[in-house]
Amino acid sequence: MSGENNVEMRIVRLPHARDIPMPQYQSALAAGLDLIAAIPADAPVEIPPGGRALIPNGIAIALPAGHEGQIRPRSGLAARYGITVLNSPGTVDADYRGEVQVILINHGAEAFVVRRGMRVAQLVVAPVTRVAIVEVAALPPTERAAGGLGSTGLGAGAGNERV
Repeated sequence: MSGENNVEMRIVRLPHARDIPMPQYQSALAAGLDLIAAIPADAPVEIPPGGRALIPNGIAIALPAGHEGQIRPRSGLAARYGITVLNSPGTVDADYRGEVQVILINHGAEAFVVRRGMRVAQLVVAPVTRVAIVEVAALPPTERAAGGLGSTGLGAGAGNERV
């Protein structure tokens, strides 16, 4: 893959994932690399409705400074089975060198079985902007001001006025 937006991410395949494919993009313009379940073939993980499980992915990565890895759900698993990433998006910091793992939660009505080699989440590598904290006595005014949850309304249509 070539292009000016590409950055290098080094990957170590861990011993328990020797036969598992490396993360890869599933289409030419995909934003995320699919992460693969590196659980033992003889020990699938069953996630009951409302349950959660930590799924190892069999890789350790080195992201470039100034980038993070965002672990996101796969839309097909969410739509078909109610499976999503619990702390979505999960963050892999550029200085983390341990195994990448995904916390899946089952919001579906039936148990879901994770098997070795299953694509369970996606990893999006994104730039990170770090801020310099500046303490001030007051913030600049805006039209919204301190209006919080629901303060901008739901959108067009009757009954969707601001709350």
